[in-house]
Amino acid sequence: MRDIPDIAALVARREAFKSLEAPFYTAAEIYDLDLEAIFGKMWIFVASDAELPEPGDCVTLSVGTTSVLLLRGDDEEVRAFHNVCRHRGAKLINEPTATIGNIVCRYHGWTYNEDGELILADHMGSDFDKDCHGLKTIHVRSLAGLIFICLAETPPADFDEMARVMQRYLAPHDIANCKVAHQSDLIEDGNWKLTMENNRECYHCEGNHPQLTVPLSEFGFGFSPDDMDERRSQDVANYLADVARNHAKWESCGLPSAEEEHLSNISGFRTMRLPLMWEGESHTVDTKVASKKLLGDFTDPKLGGLSFWTHPNSWHHFMSDHIVTFSVLPLSAGRTLVRTTWLVHKDAIEGQDYTLDNLTQVWRYTNQQDADLVALAQLGAAQPAYEPGPYSRYTEPHVEAFAAWYIARMAEHLDTAALQVAAQ
Repeated sequence: MRDIPDIAALVARREAFKSLEAPFYTAAEIYDLDLEAIFGKMWIFVASDAELPEPGDCVTLSVGTTSVLLLRGDDEEVRAFHNVCRHRGAKLINEPTATIGNIVCRYHGWTYNEDGELILADHMGSDFDKDCHGLKTIHVRSLAGLIFICLAETPPADFDEMARVMQRYLAPHDIANCKVAHQSDLIEDGNWKLTMENNRECYHCEGNHPQLTVPLSEFGFGFSPDDMDERRSQDVANYLADVARNHAKWESCGLPSAEEEHLSNISGFRTMRLPLMWEGESHTVDTKVASKKLLGDFTDPKLGGLSFWTHPNSWHHFMSDHIVTFSVLPLSAGRTLVRTTWLVHKDAIEGQDYTLDNLTQVWRYTNQQDADLVALAQLGAAQPAYEPGPYSRYTEPHVEAFAAWYIARMAEHLDTAALQVAAQ
């Protein structure tokens, strides 16, 4: 860790409702600290149960320099390991997805079972203790089918609170009986925090997202009628009345819909079910369902869109017919991977129940539009004229919530590091 006093000074002088200072977006030192303090300590979203449907299915991914192996065992549980052989450190599974029996290192044949126990290591002598050379485990939790990992030795304990709240919101959409229809990886030319800030507001939506603003109203994402002209203020009021009517209807059918906001928690999250526009069925350009095969036990396609946001790296949209998950993983100070996955009912047939173009069109366009905006923001943050600008209290309260959460986590990490140095 380098330049702790300088970074600590940046953290300490951050002003509320203003964007972060430029080094938070551009400095390699702060990127390294982000990997350590945020992605190395927090619960991060990495996959869904639908990506590992059968025993033996595995997924690999990288969090900074850490390669992670997810594996579904014969007991249907998902385990997570550091993707490194305990012999001479070779990467165990090099493919992004695979189906395996035991975990076998191709280098020298060291073999591990689904629990990460070393079960075969030839030519190591009679005094070699295989029990001391099992795979290093990673904490993993499935929240109604959304898979989170934590690289820390001791993960934040409040994940249980998020799980308690969110289980009833997510469970009706039945991820366990979904399949992956499509997955795309988009690399944005910007810092991961700019990607997250961009997602946390819809101030930019009307001018930049012509596809997204067909099914989704910008008013559902932080807009306040208090600072608008009379016409726009009435539009917001009408939308909020529609939200109240739909919430009453959905909750009477057993679908939790009211906003839950816990963005200041260590495992910060927020959720809300929002009505969709026009036909009001799904995130499509005609706002009708993309898949004829509805999820779970649903029979009514007009169930709005349940949005679920988590710190530090995900957002998700759950409709009656499909689910879209988003995972954000930093690659460098100025590059970020955004992984988008579309889930449909496992019995839905492509070409008969859905087409990929219709299913993915809204978010394919929106993701690229957002990537273009993030790239512009990154270019601006690198300019000598850049200085922190004001967030709108009417349309960007959730951007402020994310920035405040980030600064709090960094401050805690720096304080702990300083105490450890002092104790040496």
